[in-house]
Amino acid sequence: MLKDTFSRFRLISFIEGISFLILIFIAMPLKYMAGIPLAVKIVGMAHGILFILFIIALFMAAKRYKWKVLTFQLFVYSLIPFGFILIEKAIMKAPPKKLD
Repeated sequence: MLKDTFSRFRLISFIEGISFLILIFIAMPLKYMAGIPLAVKIVGMAHGILFILFIIALFMAAKRYKWKVLTFQLFVYSLIPFGFILIEKAIMKAPPKKLD
């Protein structure tokens, strides 16, 4: 299932993107509206770890598939809510030619 770098990158990108949405739309309101700061601590830590994994996967894929400008574009997309959808569209427009 996840035998190649491209598939692993896509999966990590999706999971990291979902964790970002949970942090912004669930954990942050719980902290500031309901007074439950633990939500941000837990979800924020998980998202931070997933973001680090995303960066590692991005650079592994960029090296393997010789992405130049696309690497910066995908990084910027990762910083905005719902950016994982833009990442998916961008990488599916030009799937890698060199497979693992």
